[in-house]
Formats: sequence, C-alpha cells, structure tokens
Amino acid sequence: MADIAAADSGNSKLPAKGVLGKAKKKRVGVRVDMTPMVDVAFLLLIFFMVTTVFRRPLAMEVNLPEPDAKVEVPESNVMTVFVDRDESLFMKLGKGGIEPITWEDLRPNLESAEAANPNIIILVKIHREARYEPMVDMMDLLEDAGMERFSVIPMKDKDAEALEGSR
Repeated sequence: MADIAAADSGNSKLPAKGVLGKAKKKRVGVRVDMTPMVDVAFLLLIFFMVTTVFRRPLAMEVNLPEPDAKVEVPESNVMTVFVDRDESLFMKLGKGGIEPITWEDLRPNLESAEAANPNIIILVKIHREARYEPMVDMMDLLEDAGMERFSVIPMKDKDAEALEGSR
C-alpha cells in the first residue's frame, strides 16, 4: 500500500556534508499507492448509480378525441375562456358577450358556472402567438377547480377580432 524510499548517495562510508559542514540527514520519501482508492471511488459511484431511483416526471393525463369526431353541444352549456397573445383573459358564458377577466377571478367564475350548470363544458381558446406557460397554467387551474370536461383549441382569426372589439 505504501512504500518508503530512502535516498542513496552512492558513497556509504563518508557522511554527506551540507553547506555549513554539518552532516546531512537522509531524506525518507513516502509514496502512497492510489490504485485502491480509485477502485473504491468507482465502486461507490457504480453503487449509487445502480441504487438511485429516478423520480418520474409528473404529467397530466390528457384524453385526445378521434380526429374526425364531431360532438354537438348546446351553446348554453359552453363557457369559453380566451387567452390572448399578451396573456390577457376573456370569458364568454353561453350566448353572452365577451368580458375581460383576471387570472385571480377565473377560478371563482369557473366554480360558480359549474355550480349553476353541472353539464358545463369549458372551451379554452389560446392565441397561436401566446406563450406555452399560460396554457399549462390554465390546465392546472381547471384541474385544481375540479373541471373534468374541457377542451383546449387554437383561437381563430374571427375570435381574435372579437377580442379586439371587447377591449
């Protein structure tokens, strides 16, 4: 594991003289073999890599409809939430008009709409130029509010024009 190497001057009869005429002491060199320590380090690394349980990513389950499926829903059972490109929110309940709303007021409005009509379906229309984060926030908010029937669809040009008129 460890070797001790003594320096040999070659002439063992005469003591070596230093600068001031004093006899030099022999230097003893110690060399530690690092091979076992490297082996232990790699064994520990392999042990922790094998025994570590990686956390699975948390994901929300989304049921996608068939591509050509058409469902007729009465307009009175639909609440539409619009997310504009600047993350501003607008809401339309049934055949009513489009109203601006804040993120803080959205959840109480969703809960009251569901209490008034248990068959309500939420349509979330998101502008194509909006960031991804508001869509995820909206889906989290709908799940936290207990809404199970909702759809996320892209906003059409006529919807964007209607939003401009309601600002």
